Amino acid sequence: MTGPVQTGYAPPSGPPSLPARGWPRWLIVATLFWALLLAALTWLSVRDDGPTVREQRTLAEAGPVVDRAIGDLVAAAGPEALVELAKPVVERGCRVTPFADGGTLERVVDVRVPGEEPRALLDRLAGALPDRYRAAVLLTREGSRLRADAGDFVTVRGQETEEGTVRLTADSGCRPLGSGYGPTPVTGADAEAGAVAAALRALGRPSAGGPELVAAPCPGGGSARTVRATAGPGTPTSAAAVLAPLAAGAALVDTPDLYAYRVGPVTVQVHPAADPLAVTASTPCR
Repeated sequence: MTGPVQTGYAPPSGPPSLPARGWPRWLIVATLFWALLLAALTWLSVRDDGPTVREQRTLAEAGPVVDRAIGDLVAAAGPEALVELAKPVVERGCRVTPFADGGTLERVVDVRVPGEEPRALLDRLAGALPDRYRAAVLLTREGSRLRADAGDFVTVRGQETEEGTVRLTADSGCRPLGSGYGPTPVTGADAEAGAVAAALRALGRPSAGGPELVAAPCPGGGSARTVRATAGPGTPTSAAAVLAPLAAGAALVDTPDLYAYRVGPVTVQVHPAADPLAVTASTPCR
């Protein structure tokens, strides 16, 4: 039987609570050490590691990679190839992220080798590119396709065109603009410009546009170059009849769509069926 409770006395409600204990000193030290280690590793990764996604490289940084890829492709085609370098194309307005705009850079070179089928040319190009490209030719429903990786998330593609040439493309993909793309300066293109002017004079057609100068660095030094111009109005004439005297030897290609010949190291290509008629003069990598 419970006895009477004395006035002013509160019976105990349970065992007394223990005083709060802090973290052990060793755990605090270990946590701080781990945080410092993670910070150091992050700094080293940012300083030394390459980009892990395309968005970590700007268009300005990708430009030289794209230029080198075009030069490597021209070199892989060989000194006897007929090449035409197109003007680099920069398109703005793609979305790098939902909140940031970006741009893409694409460069194109058309390659033809007289007497070599486009599929065989694609295979040869894949084998001649440096191993780092990991180039391969795939057979798709649309035909043979060359695929390669130029590094820094720059893709290389190749395919046959309706004209029977092989079109090779180096593409940066969408990425931040940075300071923008600066094309490779064109120097030493006097021979190409002179060959284009001579062809237009022989055709009796004034220049309506150009000359447009394009270049790409060759892996062994120097550059591959193309000078392009379009012809103004004039009386149609046989390209073979008026251009044969300019050629150093027989024509390389003589078809309704293309007349090609060499003047020393320069290859001239006249496109009579183009609207307007176009003339290019190019020097490949030697």
